Amino acid sequence: MLLHVIEAGTGPAVAILHGLFGEARNFATVQRRLADQYRVLALDLRNHGESPHAPGMDYGALAADVHETLAAVAALPVALIGHSMGGKVAMRLALDVPGAIRRLAVCDIAPVRYPPRDHRALIAALRALPLTPGLTRSAADAALAPAVADRALRQFLLHSLRCGPAPRWRLGLAEIARAMDEIEDWWAPPGAHYDGPTLFLTGARSDYVRPEHRATIRALFPHARFAALRHAGHWLHVDDPTGFLAAITAFLAG
Repeated sequence: MLLHVIEAGTGPAVAILHGLFGEARNFATVQRRLADQYRVLALDLRNHGESPHAPGMDYGALAADVHETLAAVAALPVALIGHSMGGKVAMRLALDVPGAIRRLAVCDIAPVRYPPRDHRALIAALRALPLTPGLTRSAADAALAPAVADRALRQFLLHSLRCGPAPRWRLGLAEIARAMDEIEDWWAPPGAHYDGPTLFLTGARSDYVRPEHRATIRALFPHARFAALRHAGHWLHVDDPTGFLAAITAFLAG
């Protein structure tokens, strides 16, 4: 599947993959800053943003989408940055086609299966929102508030809502709901490993990457290095944009 791509800058190719419920535009500031030195491609994963909707969101399929898209725009080999679910996609692509990846930065996620969090409840809340003609963002925000109390989270989710005469979610909510087991899961192809430069960048206030995950990480990514942003949680690029850019820029420069 060919994915929607937002491109900026010239130079060595760098691709950015967002997390669940996100989209390429979430990394607009990061992309703009990196575009001074790199050709930066931010991708909408399937069932997100402007990319097509399709059933199935196992990481092999998602990685294949990214590989096909980057090959189509002559952006391989690439330095690949992935956050959360996008980090799992990035890891899987590096394991499946290691020669396509120059450098790999995985942001606040580990190559493990995660227990269910609150994602199913969020999907149910979004699907329950009445998409009445003329729906405004403020009305949608008010309607979501009882189910999604965190205002910042509501605003993040509402980035994917198209308001107006014919409101619609750009998220493939039905497809994502059916694929939640796949999204939470993880498995690596037997014997696979990626030997290129790898950075696992985490938020010190996040619990997504734990000390007990490091053995699994090193088995798959033997040259992995670890860094943490002291003042960031799971949303590294939002909580500490300066620290995030500094870490990523240094890693890309080698």
